[in-house]
Amino acid sequence: MMSRAKNRGMTLLEVMVALFVFALAGTAVMKAASAHLSSISDIEDITFATWVASNRLNQIKISDTWPPKNNQKGSVEMAGRTWYWQQQVKKTNDSTLRQIDIMVGLDELFNNSVTSVTTFVTQPATPGANNG
Repeated sequence: MMSRAKNRGMTLLEVMVALFVFALAGTAVMKAASAHLSSISDIEDITFATWVASNRLNQIKISDTWPPKNNQKGSVEMAGRTWYWQQQVKKTNDSTLRQIDIMVGLDELFNNSVTSVTTFVTQPATPGANNG
C-alpha cells in the first residue's frame, strides 16, 4: 500500500490571522501617510505666511514714515487664499530704533495665526547728515 502525501492547505484561522496582520500594517502605513501629508500642508501655510510677513516688512522699510504706524492691519491675496496681517510696533531703548512684529493668519480675528515675524527698523537718515 502506498502512502499518500497529505496535501494540506491553510486553515481558516491561519488565513484570518494573516489578514489581521496585513490590516494592521495597512492601517499603520495609511496613518503615517496621512500625517506626512498634513505636515506638508502646514509647511506650505507657514511658507506663504512668512512671505506675506516679509513683503509687509519690506513695505515698511521702504516707506518714509517715522515712526512706523502701530496696530495696522491688512490683507493680501496669495496662493489662492486671503492672508490677514497685523503689525505691532514697539519702542526700544534706542530712540532711533523700533521693533516690528508682523502676525499673519488665515483668520481675520487672528485666533490661529500661522506665523509671526519680528524685525528692527532704524529711523531714516536725514538728508545732508554726516554718515561717518
